[in-house]
Amino acid sequence: MAALEGLPPELVSADLADLSATVTIDANLYPVDAVYGASFVLIDRCYVLLDKTAEGRLSVTLTLKKATEDSAASLRTMIGELANELLACAWRIKIQAENRGLIESITMRSMAGAMGAPSLDDLESFDFSSEAFEDPLGIALSWEEKYGKKTPPAAGDDPLAKVETPAKAEAPAKAEPKEGA
Repeated sequence: MAALEGLPPELVSADLADLSATVTIDANLYPVDAVYGASFVLIDRCYVLLDKTAEGRLSVTLTLKKATEDSAASLRTMIGELANELLACAWRIKIQAENRGLIESITMRSMAGAMGAPSLDDLESFDFSSEAFEDPLGIALSWEEKYGKKTPPAAGDDPLAKVETPAKAEAPAKAEPKEGA
């Protein structure tokens, strides 16, 4: 393992033969979710391995997917992007935690507004005795309106006697054979 120029050797080490670099992160400084988020940003260009090395320490190993002319510069760039993204993710997590109540309140208000729930005052003044809405296509007809209300059979009537049986269907005529066939 070698040190990369301009990066602290106690936090970053590189293996240029394997096109990889390992960054050691203080888990007390950066939440694990920030490490996940920052690592996820790089997975299109690097293979990423996360590991817990010691108490309070995480390691992120980045391995380039494609070799470049200057692999050391590419690894240094990836480590710089990881460091910047770690800072951004940690900041977003802190802002989210501080504003959780506000975010939940705004979300609930927007959902309640979208549902259009009437207030109790609105329900009090609503006239439930008015006619139903117009239905020119007859889509909202009740079963009774559409098919008529069935009357129960009178006492002593045989309910099966009124059942009609379908007439026998005539057998289809056979096709006449064509001449010369």
